[in-house]
Amino acid sequence: MKQNRITELDLNDVPQMYHNLKYNDGEIYFADNITSIPGLMKQFKVNFIAYVIVTEGRLSLDVNGANCQLDRNCSLFVDRKMVIENVKHTENFSCIICAMSTDVGFAFLNKSLLQSIMHIMANPVIKMSQSEVDLMMKYYELLVFKMDHQEMNFGRETMRDIIRCFAYDLLSNINKHLDTSSDSEMLRQSDRIYRRFMLLLAENSSVNRSVQSYADELCVSPKYLTSVCRKHSDYTASELISTAVIGRIKQLLLYSDLSIKEVAGEMGFDNLSFFGKYVKKHLGVSPNNYRKANNYGK
Repeated sequence: MKQNRITELDLNDVPQMYHNLKYNDGEIYFADNITSIPGLMKQFKVNFIAYVIVTEGRLSLDVNGANCQLDRNCSLFVDRKMVIENVKHTENFSCIICAMSTDVGFAFLNKSLLQSIMHIMANPVIKMSQSEVDLMMKYYELLVFKMDHQEMNFGRETMRDIIRCFAYDLLSNINKHLDTSSDSEMLRQSDRIYRRFMLLLAENSSVNRSVQSYADELCVSPKYLTSVCRKHSDYTASELISTAVIGRIKQLLLYSDLSIKEVAGEMGFDNLSFFGKYVKKHLGVSPNNYRKANNYGK
């Protein structure tokens, strides 16, 4: 855990802080009670994305200096740009929370999902209906059931499929409560550039790794595109591209039957040696060893 002026929590801090996780595969975590996490009252921000759905009681917290009150059936989207502090809750408070690494989040994205997330980032607190929350709870209960019956075949693959469906239905439900009719009129130029870049990234992360090509598509310089990305995400354009690409690579290595050569081809790498070097640079091991280390096929 890094100690700066504001405490920064990495995803690998989560199991050290909170041991009662319902699901944990190193990149996606589910839990249903955060009240026992130490240090929750401190000022902090996270280096991952998370979604909290209040199922009982009330949660109060300050997000970027603004107070948010979440009652039953309210949801909160948390990303790495948010500074959170003054977390308080009622005695009967309960919730479900899903946290995932940024690159896994990218791997789940398509254009429509990314558009939903961009709207949610501007409207992080949403009040859902009881039936919408009930649906999310059904997914959560299924995840817990699967965790309790890990002897079932294809456990890893089906868990990711359940989580993907959870994300799709969650975003679909939230979209019903967002007014996006005036979005394009209110956005500044840098906002529009960033959104267009992220949409292009969701469409092209399998084949395009060049900042210059994205900048050309957006009719801006690579330097300006990078400054826009830093402003909106704290990442450079190159880092966002790499995050999206490596997220997709990890998904293909762990959850497809493609050979290493086929994965390289799918991701637009003409040279298998270069693909291996790219994966080792970002994951620390070769594609084959990454599969072995993560129990590929089990």
